[in-house]
Amino acid sequence: MCDIPHMTGQSDDASKRTIRGILAARDIRIGGSRPWDLRVKDERFYRRVLAGGSMAFGESYMDGWWECERIDQLVVRILKDDPQAHLGVPWPVLAQAVASSLFNAQGRQAAFRNGQAHYDLGNDLYRTMLDPRMVYTCAYWKDASDLASAQEAKLDLVCRKIGLKPGQKILDIGCGWGSFLKFAAERYGAAGVGITVAEEQVKLGQELCKGLPIDLRLQDYRDVRGEFDHVVSLGMFEHVGRKNYRAYMQAAARCLKDGGLFLLHTIGTNVSGTRFDPWMDRYVFPNAQLPSVKEISAAAEGSFVMEDLHAFGPDYDRTLMAWQENFRNGWSGLADRYDVRFRRMWDYYLLACAGSFRARQNQLWQFVFSKEGVPGGYASIR
Repeated sequence: MCDIPHMTGQSDDASKRTIRGILAARDIRIGGSRPWDLRVKDERFYRRVLAGGSMAFGESYMDGWWECERIDQLVVRILKDDPQAHLGVPWPVLAQAVASSLFNAQGRQAAFRNGQAHYDLGNDLYRTMLDPRMVYTCAYWKDASDLASAQEAKLDLVCRKIGLKPGQKILDIGCGWGSFLKFAAERYGAAGVGITVAEEQVKLGQELCKGLPIDLRLQDYRDVRGEFDHVVSLGMFEHVGRKNYRAYMQAAARCLKDGGLFLLHTIGTNVSGTRFDPWMDRYVFPNAQLPSVKEISAAAEGSFVMEDLHAFGPDYDRTLMAWQENFRNGWSGLADRYDVRFRRMWDYYLLACAGSFRARQNQLWQFVFSKEGVPGGYASIR
C-alpha cells in the first residue's frame, strides 16, 4: 500500500535525509502545513521505516510516531512512484512471496482462520461503520448522494445484471451478513443460500434475514452442493488465493444451472502476481491476494464465457471515505471495547485503501459469466 523502501545500516541523520528525500520527490514535506504533509513526533521514525519498509510505516502510525491530516492524500502521492523499483525489494516482502508460492494459505482450514480474523472482529464495529444494510463491499455512486442509497444501488445493479426474477434461487459465495440476499428477497421475491467462513456474520445475518427464504451457512465454497438459478460473489474473491482460483470457478460453475449467470464482484490489481502489502496482510486481511484481469480470465477458462466486465474502482474511494467518516463519528460508542491503537490502525486501513483506489493502483470489477454464452448476446447493464 505505502511502498516505503527497506534499508539498513544507515545513521540516524542519513536515515532522516533518505526519508525526507523520498517524500520530497512526491511533494510531501516533513513538518509542512498541507493536509498530506507528515508531522513526525518521534525521531526514531526515520530509521524504523528504513529498516521495516511499509510494515514499519503503518506500525509507526499505529504507535503515534507520526501524524497526517489526510492520510488518503498522502498515500496518493506515495503511490505516484514505487521506490522499491529503485532501491530494491525488502526481504520480508521477498520471504512472503516465496512462502505464498510454496504453501496454500487459503486452504479449507486456513480460509476459516483468515476470514474470522477480520470479519469476526465485532458486529458492533461493522454496524457503526457500514450502511443500515451492512454491505461491506464497494457502493455504486452513479446516481447516489449518500452511502445507504449507493449501497442499495449496487445491490439492485447486481440483481438487474443477473436478470433476477421472482422465485429464483441464488447462491451468494461470501455472503457477509446476508445483505444481498435480504435485498434480493425483499425487492425481487428471490430465495437464496449464503455461505461465509465468519461465525459472527452467520449469527447476526440469520437474525437480520429472519422470516425470509434465506439460508445462511458457515461453509467453505469448496463444499457447496446443489443447483442455483444464479451465483453471486461480492467481495470474497480477494480471499481465495491464486492457487485456488480455478477450483473456485469450478465450484461456481458446478452450482450454476444451465442458462444462469454468475456475477463476480472483486477488488483487483493492475499486474498479475502483485504482492499484497505486508502491513495489510498482518493487521487487516491475513493471506489476502488481489487478482488481475488476466488471472481471473485464465481461471474461468473451461468453466465460463465472460459476458461483461464493468470497472468502477473510483467508487471504492468514495465508499471507503464514507466508512471512515462513520467510524470516526461513531468512535465514542466503540472506545470501551477497542483501544486507541486499534482506532489508529483502522483509520490507517480505511484511508490508505481510499488513497490506493484514488491513485488507481487498486481496481473494482464486476464480471458477468455464463456457462455456454447468452443466446443472442448479453446486454450490458449500468
